[in-house]
Amino acid sequence: MSIIELHFTGGILFMGILFLLLVAVIITSVIAFKNKSERWLKISQEIALFALVFGILGQLVGLFGAFEAIEQVGEVSQALLAGGLKVSSYPTLYGFFIFLVGKGLKIGFSLINK
Repeated sequence: MSIIELHFTGGILFMGILFLLLVAVIITSVIAFKNKSERWLKISQEIALFALVFGILGQLVGLFGAFEAIEQVGEVSQALLAGGLKVSSYPTLYGFFIFLVGKGLKIGFSLINK
C-alpha cells in the first residue's frame, strides 16, 4: 500500500491534517537546529504531541462511525469488524509516527548542541 492509498484509506481529513503536522514538526525542528533555539524545539515537541492526540481522536471518530453503522445493520462478520478496526487505527499509528519523529529530532538536537 502506497502512502497516498494509506491517506485515503485512513480518512483524508485526519490523515491530511496529520501530514501537515508532520511537515510542521520537520520545519520547526530545522529552524531550531539552524538557530540553536530551545523555543522552536519546544514548539516542535508540542506539535508532535498534538499529532499523537489528534491521531487518537481520528481513531475514535472512525470507531464511532463504524459502531453507528453496525448498530443500523444489526450484525456483521468478524472479518468485517476486524478490517474496520484495522483501518480506524491508521490515524493513531501515523500520529505515533509523527510523535516519534519529533522525539528523535529532539534527541538529535540535544546531541548536536552538547
